Amino acid sequence: MSPACDLLLTNATVLTMDDAFSIHPSGGVAVTGDSVVATGPDALGYTASETLDCGGRVVMPGLVNAHTHVPMSLLRGLADDLRLDVWLMGYMMPVEREFVSPEFVRLGTHLGCAEMIRSGITCFADMYYFEEAVAEATAAAGMRAFCGQTVLRFPSPDARSFEEGLARARAFIEEWKGHPLIVPGPAPHAPYTCTPEILRSCAELAAEFDVPLHIHLSETLLEVEGLRQAHGMPGVPWVRKQGLFDAKVLAAHCVHVDEGEIRTLKNYRAGVSHNPSSNLKLGAGIAPVAAMLKLGLNVGIGTDGAASNNDLDMFEETRLAALLAKGGSGDPTAVPARDALAMATRLGAAALHLDSVTGSLEPGKRADLIVIDLHQLHNLPAFARDPGGVYARIVYASKSTDVVHVMCNGQWLMRDRVLLTLDEENLTREARGWATRIDAFLGSREVSVLQKLVAVGGAIEQESFEVQVKARLDSADRVLAALNGDLFTVIRSSRYRQHDIYWSFDDPEQGRLRFREDEILDDTGAVTGERSRLTLTGNTREARFGAVMLFRSRYLAPAAHSARFYREYFRPSAEHLVEKERRRWLVAYRGVEFYVHLDRLLNPAAEGYFLELKSRTWSQRDARDKAAVISELLTAFGATADETIGPGYIELARRGASSPEA
Repeated sequence: MSPACDLLLTNATVLTMDDAFSIHPSGGVAVTGDSVVATGPDALGYTASETLDCGGRVVMPGLVNAHTHVPMSLLRGLADDLRLDVWLMGYMMPVEREFVSPEFVRLGTHLGCAEMIRSGITCFADMYYFEEAVAEATAAAGMRAFCGQTVLRFPSPDARSFEEGLARARAFIEEWKGHPLIVPGPAPHAPYTCTPEILRSCAELAAEFDVPLHIHLSETLLEVEGLRQAHGMPGVPWVRKQGLFDAKVLAAHCVHVDEGEIRTLKNYRAGVSHNPSSNLKLGAGIAPVAAMLKLGLNVGIGTDGAASNNDLDMFEETRLAALLAKGGSGDPTAVPARDALAMATRLGAAALHLDSVTGSLEPGKRADLIVIDLHQLHNLPAFARDPGGVYARIVYASKSTDVVHVMCNGQWLMRDRVLLTLDEENLTREARGWATRIDAFLGSREVSVLQKLVAVGGAIEQESFEVQVKARLDSADRVLAALNGDLFTVIRSSRYRQHDIYWSFDDPEQGRLRFREDEILDDTGAVTGERSRLTLTGNTREARFGAVMLFRSRYLAPAAHSARFYREYFRPSAEHLVEKERRRWLVAYRGVEFYVHLDRLLNPAAEGYFLELKSRTWSQRDARDKAAVISELLTAFGATADETIGPGYIELARRGASSPEA
């Protein structure tokens, strides 16, 4: 008596993608419940409740998208042709802080799942916020996923602190562990957005529940060089030192790794997701995939998020992975089509630590499969001389639109190109609504430099008013003598070497943005510390009291990124550099506090010294009173109104002047 099954696929070329790369021409696949029970000739001996004649098409495992941020489907095309840090910190994270919610995440996940199902993906690895909403939406769509709950060192849309993020990850794992479709886990975002404590805590959490851990690793040269400078080692050894590999790691990107780091990843059984389109689009580089495969590392292929790709098409990604390995190495035999397809299926599942469940068509594994039509014009003719030629036809010539049927966990998700678990029309309508809202937000933010400064994070949104004056001195002796006398009370003092970049804009109403890097000096002139900050100063001069000016509109923000980042983010029309050595005192004079700055300009070069006096104020009357006191201070320091320098250092830098008249 023939064994029974629920579904039998017949008249198909079956690519099992097992370790032996078994191919069964005119074969079949038998499915019972959620699992494959037989493949090839063995399957044809089954009696089925339902039989599907595949018409000579290919049946193979569903594709595995080894790294994405699926809710970011709602951010597709939002900000393109930017460097990774500008794209991420300047646009993605500000928009996410404003809009990301469980509602946003569910819709974005359903939108992404619809696209992935259409392109033959049955399993993916995700990393995002509100990951329980990702899990709910994915399970409702019928797909399989490793869902990583993001943990960061700074506030995120779903956690105000690292501790809250870690607690959220724990609760998520406890709720979803054991689900038939969803594997939960922690996702410390990246070494540059996490602390050693975060990495250790996430690894311990993953090990405790025996779930995978997802992280971005060695994606850009900037990231790797930053770790070298800060810790004396690149990404892989540094995260190993933090105990990250105590967990089952899925590392996304790994573009800038050497052979020793690849061996470390292999020895710790970590999986790697290669994301060729994203890496190319963001200028991250080309990962050494051929070397990884040669050393036996489990390397999958990922699309990354739709905001940095800009699609979730694994056919396109698999083809590019093969071609990029060849073009990058100059070796046309590197990563042949068969190996590339293995990366998109079995090796990808192994990278996710899910190869016992999916990634190949073998008895006992879940029925995650797709049916592909290779009889399209772009895939003809077909040569039978080499049975393995089918791999090349799929990788080099097939399109996502060639996928006819999709099944996951024994359930049909698409039949004859019609989605069965998702409403495309409704998803399209809702996605357009979100795009309108996000457009309005970005449009209002782009109106001014101040709004961009606030959006990128950390700006203190309050105006400060100050009276100030600058004067040229031939010598510093008079100033130092006065400060050491009885006329002033010195509250504190400091020394700096300051590097200022001033950015101006076509619209003068935007003000001027200064990026300052301070080297803090001791009494001997040795550097004891560093700090960076941004200052946005308006052009408005509220009043003039003789030589003393009243300024307003001053906003401060910490500078957490490089000058290059802010240059590309704010896109100024002009740039000027000022370098100086500064001695600074906070003094009390007649019961009022003033700052005394004694500056020696290095660039533009200027003889002598510049004296700057300033004090915070809050009203016209207070400003007038302090202006009168500042005039007294000028005299005490040996300067006169006639020697007052009207323009600031930026004006001197613009003129390249060494004298007030130049």
